[in-house]
Amino acid sequence: MGLRLKFNLVLIVVFLAGFGAAGFVSRQLLQENARDEVIRNARLMMEAATSVRTYTVDQIRPHLIKQLEEVFLPQTVPAYAATEAINELRKKYPDYSYKEATLNPTNPRDRTADWEADLVNKFRASADIKEIVSERQSSTGRTLFIAKPIQITNAACLQCHTTAAMAPPTMVKIYGEANGFGWKHNEIVGTQLVTVPMDLPLRNADRAFNTFMASLAAVFVVVFIVLNMMLSWMIIRPIRRMSQSADKISTGEFNEPEFNEKGRDEMAVLGSSFNRMRRSLEKAMQMIGE
Repeated sequence: MGLRLKFNLVLIVVFLAGFGAAGFVSRQLLQENARDEVIRNARLMMEAATSVRTYTVDQIRPHLIKQLEEVFLPQTVPAYAATEAINELRKKYPDYSYKEATLNPTNPRDRTADWEADLVNKFRASADIKEIVSERQSSTGRTLFIAKPIQITNAACLQCHTTAAMAPPTMVKIYGEANGFGWKHNEIVGTQLVTVPMDLPLRNADRAFNTFMASLAAVFVVVFIVLNMMLSWMIIRPIRRMSQSADKISTGEFNEPEFNEKGRDEMAVLGSSFNRMRRSLEKAMQMIGE
């Protein structure tokens, strides 16, 4: 096995080990960064919905509450206002969604699906859980969701949700007496749920990963070629010449030119030592011949 082959085998093994380690670490980091980006988007969307709820309660509802006796305006309901505001956003980003999923809602569109009901029950089972961040596979692909409990902390909310008799007649006329009643103070009745797609950030992470690994492989190829050229020019060629010269000298051919002794590297030192050995051997052979 030649010196070049041994050198290249070691170089390839080291590269493959480094390539694998770099690929594993970089992929993990890129995937984590992509997930963090999705979570930031989901939190921003959640805060936007919460801000709409607060704005509706503080600045819209007080001016319209008196009209409930004549006509029910769903725009005065924080959940309705937040959902409609996010629905406007979804016209441009249809894969994003916001829902105030409720076990016993007034508006049927807010009724929980099975997996949403499980989230509500988790919040009910443990008051310490204030937020759930998880992933699920939906019809549009892999998605991440953030869920927060909806708890009746404001007694004013019970005006519309205790019994049908206490609720505004205009609201009962629209939604009926069967749903949205029986709520209690401090009860967790549902969950604010933001769902954000993960496909695009993950694709971007995969694209960045592929670009990085391709660049790393290209750098290795360049380094591999340059090192082989340097190895051939600075080590293998001088050693091959020295080996051929040694073969000829061993058979008594002393007409081989001496090696260049200029420089301070190891090959120059080896060439200088070889030249001294050649001269000594030549003198010894001359003395024997005499």
